[in-house]
Amino acid sequence: MEAAEASRMRALARQIADDVLFPAALAVDAADRVPPAQLDLLAAEGFYGVAAPPEPGVLGRDLPLLAALLESLASGCLSTAFVWLQHHGPVLAAAVSERPGIRETWLRPLTLGVRRAGIALAGLRSPTAPMRVRAVDGGYLLDGAVPWVTGWNMIDTMYTAARDAHDDVHFLFVDAADAPTLVTTPLELVAVQASRTVDVRFDGHFVPADRLADVRPYAQWSSSDTSGSALNGFLALGVVNRCCRLLGPSPLDAELAATRAALLAADADALPAARAAATDLVLRATAQLTVQTGARAVLRDNHAQRLLREAAFLLVFGNRPAIRDALLTRLRTMPAQGPQDFSARR
Repeated sequence: MEAAEASRMRALARQIADDVLFPAALAVDAADRVPPAQLDLLAAEGFYGVAAPPEPGVLGRDLPLLAALLESLASGCLSTAFVWLQHHGPVLAAAVSERPGIRETWLRPLTLGVRRAGIALAGLRSPTAPMRVRAVDGGYLLDGAVPWVTGWNMIDTMYTAARDAHDDVHFLFVDAADAPTLVTTPLELVAVQASRTVDVRFDGHFVPADRLADVRPYAQWSSSDTSGSALNGFLALGVVNRCCRLLGPSPLDAELAATRAALLAADADALPAARAAATDLVLRATAQLTVQTGARAVLRDNHAQRLLREAAFLLVFGNRPAIRDALLTRLRTMPAQGPQDFSARR
């Protein structure tokens, strides 16, 4: 993307967050879904296509731009940003697919937001009952459960992964609609309830052969999944961003800038620590906002309580074992003030 266009998109994301998303965030927090108008606005302004490579054959994506947009949108409304985030993996998958017809059929509708997608990948991580796929005449049958599918009734497509008998992972574009062989169970979340996150169970669910986007060995997928995603960390930084603006100038501003830079620069080895730092920061920022706000922070019409609940959600969202361990280490080694500190203040 040209520098001028990227700059325009960054400014537009900040404007949408401040003028549209943040004023409605408390109402969305209490609703059962993100308002269609908010997602339609993001589609109309081109935000559904920002993950697509600039040209065929280019595998990279503009992480700094995506990160900036996600941080801005999450500073306005985490529920809206969370639903929007899920779409970009399917966009990139369609863009780089070498399967016949996938790019031609799926990429343009996805980048325009005409089709809206979520991901159903977590079923691969079950150590005892992973999602399974088997070939049949004309396509594939899916069996198993996928937890944490976000955007139900707001998306029309799930980018779904399942393993075959040879331990190869099949990635398929699956219609996101309840059926006799596809049953969903809504989840009650501490925050982002409007994201309509569900568990999905497949029972011999048929998917046509032309929906297959990719096949790769499970070991290869698992290796790439181990460190988690840097992009997910910018949901936390979006919440920190909003806290900083509600608090006014404070040392958190410099921490936010440093944590952002570390996330953008992190390689696979450094990523767990960078993600843990972002999550640690969102917990401290929302706690500081709650204390500074005072008693009104616990009222449901106050942003502090919403942001604090969102921090609780972000403590565990998108974690991998290495991220969890790094975060626990940070939390366990935080300096503690013992009795001697209190006596010194008397």
